[in-house]
Amino acid sequence: MKTEDKIRNQLAANPIIIYMKGIPSNPQCGFSAKSVGILSATNIPYAYVNVLEAPFIREKLPSISHWPTYPQLFVNGELVGGCDIIEEMSNNGSLLPLLKSAAPKKAEAAKESLTTLEVEQLVQQGIPDAKVLVEGEGCDLLIIVVSEQFTDLALVKKQQLVMATLKEPLASGRLHAVSVKAYTPDEWQDKQISKEQGLLQIQY
Repeated sequence: MKTEDKIRNQLAANPIIIYMKGIPSNPQCGFSAKSVGILSATNIPYAYVNVLEAPFIREKLPSISHWPTYPQLFVNGELVGGCDIIEEMSNNGSLLPLLKSAAPKKAEAAKESLTTLEVEQLVQQGIPDAKVLVEGEGCDLLIIVVSEQFTDLALVKKQQLVMATLKEPLASGRLHAVSVKAYTPDEWQDKQISKEQGLLQIQY
């Protein structure tokens, strides 16, 4: 998948998404820290992409958004702006209504089936050191997991460890058939899987 297509898919799938340096619990620049602090204070779920771990996205996004710096906040696929605009909208009271107007769409979708972001989050909760990529949609999901916990485990044991993190949604029908590929970090490096995919997660 081309980087531009990956970005557009992220924007389409996530009503509220911020492209930032670092992650909300550990921002890597002051502007990102201030922005996610404001977003988190609203208690509205939002997705995020750490552009430091997705260099192809970091390079390509400014040509799509016509915004040269990070962070960049998007709501319903439209650029809101960077840190200064987020702070200004928070201060004048216009940010919260905008976020609330976008959030229900995410909630309605979640009632039917898990999103790829929610699958990633569940796997990471069960395997804390894991790096997770989920590709596809609906019943056709490929879950790629990289973890030190897979060291010296047989292939079937690796897959069982991943599937155990998804036991509840599989049993309830919120998640259907999936394909799992599990690697140790050394195996992952050997496969030379591109960082272009990025590691997109959801913040509550």
